[in-house]
Amino acid sequence: MHVEYDSLIKNGTWTLVDLPSSRTVIGCKWVFRVKENPNGSVNKHKSRLVAKGFHQQLGFDYKNTFSPIIKLVAIRLILSLAISHKWSLQQLDVNNVFLYGILEEEVYMSQPLGFVSSNKHQACRLHKAIYGLKHAPRAWFNKLKATFISFKFSSSECDPSPFIYYEKGFVIYILVYEDDIIVTGNNINLIHSLVSQLNFVFSLKDLGDLDYFLGIKIQKTKDGSLILN
Repeated sequence: MHVEYDSLIKNGTWTLVDLPSSRTVIGCKWVFRVKENPNGSVNKHKSRLVAKGFHQQLGFDYKNTFSPIIKLVAIRLILSLAISHKWSLQQLDVNNVFLYGILEEEVYMSQPLGFVSSNKHQACRLHKAIYGLKHAPRAWFNKLKATFISFKFSSSECDPSPFIYYEKGFVIYILVYEDDIIVTGNNINLIHSLVSQLNFVFSLKDLGDLDYFLGIKIQKTKDGSLILN
């Protein structure tokens, strides 16, 4: 809980303020879970502060909630391209993914249990998204998209989740599903440079070669093909 709380404070997620008379607070709670490895063994114990988004009111403290996610057909297509061209497939994970989204709406949250300040009547004025908010996924995707565009990537017209970089014969494809990212392309040095730039903006975990994505086990065979199950 202390690690999670310190991460939120360091990220500038909120400031403590007196609640305006015209606003209401949404609640929050701690959620605990055990993160497992693909073989079922314990990876780590996690605690997460989650806002009670069901307290939010449409048009009052949130508006749009839709956030694009990668389609399975796009994943299979990019994997097929990588196999055909013998490209490497790298996997990344973004730590505390929703905390990077910038909120446009005015949202107030109660202070988290166990970390209440001396002024118990103050509320957390949220500047960045937090897990549980109805529009947190949308805020994260908007931040991610703006970052990729600044790196000269573009979105597909038929599916906004794949991001494509093409310049001087070099091509990189990035598939995003919330905090899970697949990277492939025809220049490994350019990919490493991109990952370094992303790690400067977001806190990344490099998971190495792709082997497990969205509950799908990905196994590479000796002839270079992939088996998904």
